[in-house]
Amino acid sequence: MTGPKIITLDIETSPIVAYVWSLWKQNVGLNQIVRDWTVLSFSAKTLGDRTIRYMDVAGQVDLYDDGAVMSELWKELDSADVIVAQNGIRFDVRKINARFLTLGFAPPTPYKVVDTMVEAKKVAMFTSNKLEWLSAVLTDTPKSKHKSFPGFELWTECLADNPKAWAEMRKYNVQDVKATEALYLKLRPYIEGHPNLAVLDDDETMRCPKCLSPKLQQRGFATTQTGQYPRYQCTSCGGWSRGRYTVNTKQKRKSLLSN
Repeated sequence: MTGPKIITLDIETSPIVAYVWSLWKQNVGLNQIVRDWTVLSFSAKTLGDRTIRYMDVAGQVDLYDDGAVMSELWKELDSADVIVAQNGIRFDVRKINARFLTLGFAPPTPYKVVDTMVEAKKVAMFTSNKLEWLSAVLTDTPKSKHKSFPGFELWTECLADNPKAWAEMRKYNVQDVKATEALYLKLRPYIEGHPNLAVLDDDETMRCPKCLSPKLQQRGFATTQTGQYPRYQCTSCGGWSRGRYTVNTKQKRKSLLSN
């Protein structure tokens, strides 16, 4: 893919360590926190590129020192026009920003975010909006399960710096990015308000605003309160778009009222 850089991203964080009095319905006070969370690893893939970039804190003296990981992650975001992430708006982006602020990083170059969980909720009513379900139902690239270290054991073993656990974490983190990208491509034709990639592209050819394909068919007209606009369907991704200029005559535009 040429033009705008779209990066699919996923991070894994360490848990907050705290003293608690029970196993059920706990309110943890700030003075009960023993160690705050940090970023353990991230995985990133540029759309159109087969390479998947991965980095973690494995082997460090202090596994909670995520400075080097966050420096590389900052470069990823700084180079991106669009970030794709599952639950990215509520989790990944806000967690990343929290670590950037804590570590004293300046903000990266502004980017748009496409959250596959948010978009799935907007366009359909699936049984579940979790990546595990959506990727299995909609794509042939399902989310992986860390079978060797099930559940929370993967995180405890990684924090014990178990090389086998870190190998499992890498596989898990990378597969999440593959699954999220596949889900994004499946949802993309349905996404309303998708970042207009054609605006970010230097080519002056009329292209699909979702996927940049020039293969467009004019199919009828889109109607608003104040006019009609030519409507197009992309024969590559299937997404719909409309022209920016009305087909109404000057006299028709003058005679139209809105309510």
